[in-house]
Amino acid sequence: MKSNFYSDEVLSGRTPVDVVASTPRSLAFRHTRPSYPVHIVVIPRKHIRSLTSVTDDDAEDFQDLMDLVRAVARDVERDHGRCKVTTNLGSYQDSDHLHWHVYVTQTT
Repeated sequence: MKSNFYSDEVLSGRTPVDVVASTPRSLAFRHTRPSYPVHIVVIPRKHIRSLTSVTDDDAEDFQDLMDLVRAVARDVERDHGRCKVTTNLGSYQDSDHLHWHVYVTQTT
């Protein structure tokens, strides 16, 4: 069974995070165990399991999430000249909550 770190720990407040940006529907924060020099996670506040489980009922939350992903990616690209944006599915997804990684693999 997959964990739900983002709902169980981050959104509940049990694990404090360094917030980068926030809306009533979405949250962007610095990864708690970053794999890269710049590593930001963007999540919906509503539980949505993954990109492939988004339904019509999630439309407003998903749009807000994507707007925040775009804003964070724009800032990272501006500050570092590049960035990557990814989400994971299936066995690649270690937390059972939709999340996007906005990151830079190396800084100059």
